Amino acid sequence: MYLNWILFGIIALVSYAVSAMLQSKFKKYSNVPIDRGLTGRDVAEKMLHDNGIYDVKVVSTRGMLTDHYNPGDKTVNLSEGVYSSNSVAAAAVAAHECGHAVQHARAYGPLKMRSSLVPIVSFSSKWVMWVILAGVLLINSFPTLIWVGIGLFALTTIFSVVTLPVEINASSRALTWLNTAGITNVNNHDMAKDALKWAAYTYVVAALGSIATLVYYVTIALSGSRRS
Repeated sequence: MYLNWILFGIIALVSYAVSAMLQSKFKKYSNVPIDRGLTGRDVAEKMLHDNGIYDVKVVSTRGMLTDHYNPGDKTVNLSEGVYSSNSVAAAAVAAHECGHAVQHARAYGPLKMRSSLVPIVSFSSKWVMWVILAGVLLINSFPTLIWVGIGLFALTTIFSVVTLPVEINASSRALTWLNTAGITNVNNHDMAKDALKWAAYTYVVAALGSIATLVYYVTIALSGSRRS
């Protein structure tokens, strides 16, 4: 049990370090303009059109690092610091989110799987903590309940794991296009690659944290079963 808490502590520290590094990299590369002067919006629209996609809108959304692609209404949502900026960071983020739009248009398998899990995970996330808490309290009288909670949490873990290839592939598509389209060059392409690499690390840490938590809950359930 103590090993689990040590593991949680390590993951929390790594998560904090990765998040801090990502923000540092974004801030640094946000001060490096791309040669062609294209804004994040320009980059996004060009990548979409270069891939034959004309039914996806590029819109601005509030916040920092709130960029995302919404397959429901087919919108690439770029944060204010990306939408109107002509920096390397903005180009990388905009291209990454368009990478998801390209995945959607090409019916990329892992993205389809992640999208199909969204309603289930939304339901699971709402109730899982309550079910697990009740399961822990009633582990001796109603041991099945905690396993129901573990099953719900396992769905969120699967979602985190499936997200990894989706994000990595979107970054790969983005970097390839940025290079071939001439948006980045030999002087700044590695910067775009570095920014997206650290963004990917946040998803890796999240998946590891979810797996560790799942193992922890299973350990609690097995311990309760042995006591009963």
